[in-house]
Amino acid sequence: MPVGLFLFEIDESFGPNLIADYYLIDIKLSSDILEKLNEKHIEKKLNEAIIKKEDIKYYSSKLNTKNLEKENLYLGCILRNDENLLSFKSLFANIQNQVIEHYNPKEKKKMQNFLKETITSILNLIEKLKEPKIIKDTINEKTKVMLDEGKLQEAKELINLGEAIPNELSELVKEADRLFNEGEYKKSKKKFLKAAEQAELIQEIEIVSFLTTKAQNIGNYPDLIKEKEKIHKDIKKFIIDNENKEFRVYKSLTPNIERLIEISNYFEDLENYDFLISLLENIENAITLYDKLLEIDYDIIQKINKIKE
Repeated sequence: MPVGLFLFEIDESFGPNLIADYYLIDIKLSSDILEKLNEKHIEKKLNEAIIKKEDIKYYSSKLNTKNLEKENLYLGCILRNDENLLSFKSLFANIQNQVIEHYNPKEKKKMQNFLKETITSILNLIEKLKEPKIIKDTINEKTKVMLDEGKLQEAKELINLGEAIPNELSELVKEADRLFNEGEYKKSKKKFLKAAEQAELIQEIEIVSFLTTKAQNIGNYPDLIKEKEKIHKDIKKFIIDNENKEFRVYKSLTPNIERLIEISNYFEDLENYDFLISLLENIENAITLYDKLLEIDYDIIQKINKIKE
């Protein structure tokens, strides 16, 4: 889970500007990392960016700030390299709305406190899923309130559910995570959705939202893998079809390469991401040279036609 959260904006003229940050460990977001995130968001046009350095990875995503009438506002998190971003992404929708609601760049201290509260809330949620006793304690508190309000039947039903469901919920989440790590994405999605149903029975709405979103994100994996395989085939076919041409029209490859970059970024495949960025730069250089060659060719023809006999 995150060991740090940070909020920043990107100004077209001045670059990235850190608005607020909070860390659980002795680590700081360096200007170098911020610049690299800026490059991916602006130059590479990625809504999500990932940077790895030593045993830490930095992730940032563009916020939907239409209500603020503001563009280029980003929320980021810092995680250890051995942690998967999927859980954070699954929490992101709710966090995004809260960030926009609390956004006030003039009161940095309040924004830092908000980030602190947010990261604490994330840790509490994850601990709930790991330790059933925490959920049981939460259920006990809920039933006390129900009893005070005279809701005896509802309290009794919740108490009965609370005896078994927290343990079942924890086991379902563990199983879903195991299946995900083994690449069994469809089975993992089903387990997470089943866990969400269990959480709904005991009125753990935050857990329901988290698990449902996580299941939806995992559900995207098979389609993205198929799309990546299709793009690979299309690119190879293009090369074969244009093998004997003196100049290959590489411009038609650009959308496919850009999509592969997005998919690699989504899967945190940074090695392939860097390779594809290099390939895209080669293609863009080839396109520039080809266009220049066409201009020169046209100019030569025009001048030849003007040669006097």
